[in-house]
Amino acid sequence: MSHLEETYSKNDLEKADNNVVTLTNGGEHNGQDLHRGLKGRHVQMISIGGVIGTGLFLGTANALRHGGPAGLLIGYAAIGALCYAVMISLGEMIAHLPVPGGHITLSRRFVSPAFSFAMGWNYWYNWTIVLPAELNAAAVLIGYWDKKTNPAVWIAVCLVVACAINFGGSRTYGEAEFWFAIIKVLTIIGLIILGIVIDCGGGPNGQYIGSKYWHDPGAFVQYAGIPGAKGRFLGTWAVLIQASFSYIGTEIVAIAAGETKDPRKTLPRAIKNVYIRILLFYILGVLITGLLVPSNDPRLNLGTGTAASAPFVIAIQNAGIKSLPSIINACLLTSAWSAASSDLYTSSRALYGLSLNGQAPAFLKKTNRWGLPWVCVLVGVAFSLLSFMSAGSTSAGTVFGYFANMTSVCGLITWAGICLTYIRFHRGLRAQGIDRTLLPYKSPMQPYAAYFGLIFACVVLFFNGWSVFLKANYPFDTSTFVTSYFPIWFFPCLMIFYRLWRRSDRGPSPSEMDLVSGSRDEQGFADPEAPEPKGIGRRVLAYVL
Repeated sequence: MSHLEETYSKNDLEKADNNVVTLTNGGEHNGQDLHRGLKGRHVQMISIGGVIGTGLFLGTANALRHGGPAGLLIGYAAIGALCYAVMISLGEMIAHLPVPGGHITLSRRFVSPAFSFAMGWNYWYNWTIVLPAELNAAAVLIGYWDKKTNPAVWIAVCLVVACAINFGGSRTYGEAEFWFAIIKVLTIIGLIILGIVIDCGGGPNGQYIGSKYWHDPGAFVQYAGIPGAKGRFLGTWAVLIQASFSYIGTEIVAIAAGETKDPRKTLPRAIKNVYIRILLFYILGVLITGLLVPSNDPRLNLGTGTAASAPFVIAIQNAGIKSLPSIINACLLTSAWSAASSDLYTSSRALYGLSLNGQAPAFLKKTNRWGLPWVCVLVGVAFSLLSFMSAGSTSAGTVFGYFANMTSVCGLITWAGICLTYIRFHRGLRAQGIDRTLLPYKSPMQPYAAYFGLIFACVVLFFNGWSVFLKANYPFDTSTFVTSYFPIWFFPCLMIFYRLWRRSDRGPSPSEMDLVSGSRDEQGFADPEAPEPKGIGRRVLAYVL
């Protein structure tokens, strides 16, 4: 008997287990349950796929243009630290309680139903809106080859692929994401190696770059022409929102917990090495980007519609390599496809979790015999049609920027909510005398990491729309102001609405929190395909991935 079971009476455990939503691996189906179809290797690559996306490949263009190479590196490192704090906080909770709805359900347990309601709809909104953004990113990438065809054609093609993957169920999604993630990992590693070679003068033109662009045009950009340290600071701060868009998605693994086999073994593995991926894929990636491409290169401005390539592709072109740009662009296109598929998956599971918690219409709980919440997937597909806005007079790159700003804010709100949920979870463990060393995963530096994540996320949120108040940006940019601050005031409005609608309480005290439901091992869901890797090379690869 575990310490948790000793802490509670038998009646408490039976009552808690009755509140756990049934998840099956086949057999009898009641029309509302999910299947644990995601294997260990699927979850590992889903967590990596959430780190590597179009934000890294495309989003670094505007970040480099606004912040310069030093501002780019500082901004991505700062948000990387925030991402790490969020992920270790989430990892400890979700490894112990791998429940459907992930952090949405956990916030209901540890904070309040009203907070969970706002968290859930904010998260659903985030991934419902980011799906059109990723589809537009695919249109931008395809525009590298074909500038004549209407972007709506390519948006439709990418949408069909994402729908086909998601309607295949969790196992099909996991398998597709597994191979997509492998392509992304090989691509970013190959680009980093190639970038080092080009920087050292190994390209066809033999030009040695070194740190040339850190001196000319400079390590920092004077934002909006503002001179001195103020302009450099504002340029670096402008990178933070774009960087957060690149990182947001790492928490998808929590939503997948409800469909994961042997979650208490698989999830800690996927989460606790996230810092390796941040350092390898992002920090090293943006460092190389800042070395290879000058911040004043006009092709970095996606909004002009004259360039549909990523900074790495620009660097390859500058080096005189003729064949690689198209190959790399094709790899980046698979990244956009993967991201669109993940967005639809996450959006549908978030909506399903809301319905399970009684915070969305009950008909959304419907699943087919393969455990697919098909109604929720259809809702996500319907909202994805917003991506066709780019087929009008506005370029796909401009629309991508609008969506990116809005979803970055929603994602940061989610991160702040996860940290607050962990702080409450930590207090509950202390109040009930539960030793954290007995949990499947004990995250380091807690609860200080969660406090850091909460405060830093709130600061970035509060100042994320500062650029609209600059005199250099007058007349007042209404669209930027709305996309920067609409999600922030919408969140408390959702909480107030729920409190008035349901007359809900303020949530449990630490001593009353439910730390049991879903915590006990479920029989029959162990993943037999995850033996310990043998050999030094395989162990290193398993540690990184």
